[in-house]
Amino acid sequence: MSLKSIKNKKVFKILTNTFVLIFIPFLVWMLFFDENSYLTHRKFNKEIEDLERTISFYQLKIASDKATIDKLGDSLQLERFARETYLMKRENEDIYIIEFDTLQK
Repeated sequence: MSLKSIKNKKVFKILTNTFVLIFIPFLVWMLFFDENSYLTHRKFNKEIEDLERTISFYQLKIASDKATIDKLGDSLQLERFARETYLMKRENEDIYIIEFDTLQK
């Protein structure tokens, strides 16, 4: 193939077009090197998804804590919670903690 036959091909004409020669570096710059590049947007989108998962976790935690607070309005439930969670006891009362070790085979 000679240089003249290569220059006459349609692909060569398209690739040597002034607009294409300007557009390709512009496209590469915008996708990879610019401050608002595709890679930056992908990183921010991943961070947004992580934050949304964190928000939903804490919203569920807040709802369960509100339910616990509502339950603890009753004095008997409050006493039961204090005994189980903080191992509190009444005077002249002994507490025995029994731990069960499960055998794994």
